[in-house]
Amino acid sequence: MLKKSSLAIVLLLFGLYSIAQETDSLTVVKTKWQKTRIARQVKLFRHHFNHQNLFGSNENISFVEIKNSGRKIVFALGAEEKELITTSDFGVRDTAIVAINGNFFDVKDGGSVDYVRLNGKIINTNRLDKKGNRAKHQQAGVVIDHGILAIKKWDGSEDWETKLTAQNVLLNGPLLRYNNQNEVLDTTSFTRLRHPRTCLGIKPNGRVILLTVDGRNENSAGMSLMELTSFMKWLGCTDAINFDGGGSTTLWVDGMPDYGVVNYPSDNKKWDHEGQRKVANVVLVKKK
Repeated sequence: MLKKSSLAIVLLLFGLYSIAQETDSLTVVKTKWQKTRIARQVKLFRHHFNHQNLFGSNENISFVEIKNSGRKIVFALGAEEKELITTSDFGVRDTAIVAINGNFFDVKDGGSVDYVRLNGKIINTNRLDKKGNRAKHQQAGVVIDHGILAIKKWDGSEDWETKLTAQNVLLNGPLLRYNNQNEVLDTTSFTRLRHPRTCLGIKPNGRVILLTVDGRNENSAGMSLMELTSFMKWLGCTDAINFDGGGSTTLWVDGMPDYGVVNYPSDNKKWDHEGQRKVANVVLVKKK
């Protein structure tokens, strides 16, 4: 049983945390985003929280919001079985208007370490641990069928992804929010520490958000997965899934300066737009 002094400290810390959460949520809600129309049904939002005014830190955030109807604008995957390509090169090659880096991959030998199905063909399968267990980033994913994107959660079965009927499947994770509820996250350093992050969220009206948070720089600290979960909730997402981050985090938009790279990829350890890391796959937004 906690002593009164210990209980008082716990309650104080919880109270301070709650106040900080409320302050941060209001900051996000009141943010005056820099908005750029990319195409019909596609809009880019950017803001640099540069007064240590989000989670007590500087944060540079960029995201694209897309209508998810499968009509004039469609979602697609760009992927290679073994080769690694920059997000921007994927976007240009596949005549997209937006591209964002996808799931986790083998830096040395190329190719994803998670299940990927591209236009009906399986090009990568899950690499399980020695005990045959899935990683957190293999317990959810995005599916795209007829240009419409959705988030799916692992049902616990061994062959779950093979039963998904969509033509395009990209396992990823961990899942942050599902059906308007926060998912339970582990306490590993990957979860707790701040890193550049890439995230996909879906709002109640079906619109999709493709988001990057820059990090590893005094201009932008990056986020923990708990902070990222809160942020996606404050943006109005009922569902949200983490993608590969760190040096991979890249948002590319056709026609924008700096070869279309909107954020500040960290792989070159500089605050510029040239630090892209080559990746195995991307999520694309294309004109139909």
